[in-house]
Amino acid sequence: MKRALLPIALFALLTYCLPLASLLAPAGGGGQSAPAAEGADEEEGQSPAAQFLAPAASGREEQQPAGSAADSEVIRLWDAGADEVLEVPLLEYLIGAAASEMPVTWPDEALKAQAVASHSYALYQRDRASADKLEGAWFSADPARRQGYMTREVLQSYWGGAFEENWARLESLFIPILHQVLTYEGAPAAACYHAISNGQTEASENVWSEALPYLSGVDSTLDLTAEGYEQTVTYTAQQMYDAIVLAVPGAEPQQGKPESWFGEASRTAAGYVDKIECAGVFVRGADLRTALGLRSACFTIQYADGVFSVTTKGYGHGVGLSQYGASAMALTGSTCDEILAHYYPGTTLETLG
Repeated sequence: MKRALLPIALFALLTYCLPLASLLAPAGGGGQSAPAAEGADEEEGQSPAAQFLAPAASGREEQQPAGSAADSEVIRLWDAGADEVLEVPLLEYLIGAAASEMPVTWPDEALKAQAVASHSYALYQRDRASADKLEGAWFSADPARRQGYMTREVLQSYWGGAFEENWARLESLFIPILHQVLTYEGAPAAACYHAISNGQTEASENVWSEALPYLSGVDSTLDLTAEGYEQTVTYTAQQMYDAIVLAVPGAEPQQGKPESWFGEASRTAAGYVDKIECAGVFVRGADLRTALGLRSACFTIQYADGVFSVTTKGYGHGVGLSQYGASAMALTGSTCDEILAHYYPGTTLETLG
């Protein structure tokens, strides 16, 4: 599938990098990886801007312990589309967050795992929120674009005549787990999530700046059966040249020698591209993914007959819970607790007091 690369690269930079610049510090040199909010699920139109690791805000070195009086029934989020803070009742947030990440028809245990992950990550962000950013909100979402959270009104439009039935289903699933969160060493865990892994989830330090023991990467072989697991897109030499010049600082692709623009790639233990030589400079795989608007940082690039073919495996940043993997585990009999324990090893599932 051929694309006009310049608009794609601009779109990727504006919608993928900029909203997250204040939320995370990338590992290694320059640029942001993917989503979240590639956080999380990155289905088309559904990449929440909040699902990425964020450094602790200055002046707030102590985290709120799980179950403290600071835990409330309200989630404070920034509506990026309306430019305002929303104070969302907890149950309503869990429904809107899960619905923005997974089809409502997916298995009960997968939907419950997604709700717990969304809740845990919201509290993780709360404990790192800075009062001078986002007007006191904990993280950003865009309900109108179905990114990270959908309001009741958006869900009514999205679900149409099935709204009451779908809302009632999620409500019945989530009320019993309303106050369940994942914790690590007594604090809410950064329960990141994405759509499809490449068969192995990625370690957090290979995407962001922080290495978290419970985000070190686990097997997710069931993802290999996902529709859209592998995808190939093509670019003309001119399209690739435009993308490199626009989005890869210091790169100098030689005109007339496109076969020389990319060298060998080094890979992480999970198989995602760590670094790749691009027109004379080494680029992080996550950054080149952003520059080219790729579905995953697990990719290969081939050039032949004037065309670049880029094949990706998986969909999303690859860290934390694989949403397709969670669904597949649920279909094979795994419970919500088992799914969470698998994708976030070392965490504890607690009920807030």
